[in-house]
Amino acid sequence: MICVHIRLSGRVQGVFYRAFTQSRAKELGVNGWIRNLPGGGVEAVLEGERQQVGELLKLMKTGPSGAMVAGMELSELKCKGYDSFEIVHY
Repeated sequence: MICVHIRLSGRVQGVFYRAFTQSRAKELGVNGWIRNLPGGGVEAVLEGERQQVGELLKLMKTGPSGAMVAGMELSELKCKGYDSFEIVHY
């Protein structure tokens, strides 16, 4: 199991980015959360098996149609044992 914290910049709000990520996370069995940030970015925590988290990160680099990810900052965290993937509000 790994857990990563991600901050994304670019056109990631108003393009269904959070719903896209939640849907793909559930398909891959990745848990955690995602939320919009006040400055226009998105923040997420992903927790799961290394391969599944890696697959989700690849999908998040592109996002849904209409999104344009300009930057992705990644840091590893201690796993907390999330049991679902939720959209949360700042």
